[in-house]
Amino acid sequence: METHAINFRDKFARFSEHWSPKIVAQMNDYHFKLVKFKGEFVWHSHHDTDEVFIVIDGAMTIHFRDQDVVVRSGEMLVVPKGVEHKTSAEAECKALLVELAGTINTGDVRGEKTAPADTWV
Repeated sequence: METHAINFRDKFARFSEHWSPKIVAQMNDYHFKLVKFKGEFVWHSHHDTDEVFIVIDGAMTIHFRDQDVVVRSGEMLVVPKGVEHKTSAEAECKALLVELAGTINTGDVRGEKTAPADTWV
C-alpha cells in the first residue's frame, strides 16, 4: 500500500477548467474530488447520494429552491440526496467534494457542463 500526503495546491495547479471535478483519493466507495467553480452551474439533484462541499479557497453559493447558502473558505455544507440545487461563484472558488464513486457532477441532468466521473489528477 502506497501512502503519501496529497497536496491540494499542487493538484489544483494541474488543471484550469471550471466545473470539472478531478479525483484525488478514494476511501471505500467514496471519491474525494477537487473542483474549481466560476460562474453559475445547472439545477440538478443526486437521487442516490448526499454531496459534501468543502471550500478550500474563495466562496461559493449553493442555491436551493427556497434559500441560498454562502459557503466560504474553511466551511462545508452537505446537500442531502434528492435535494435540487445549483452552485455559483462570482470569483474562482476552489473546493473539495466528497461523493459516492461514479457520481456525475450534473446529477440527473446531462448537458455541456456534464464532466466525466472518473478523471484523476
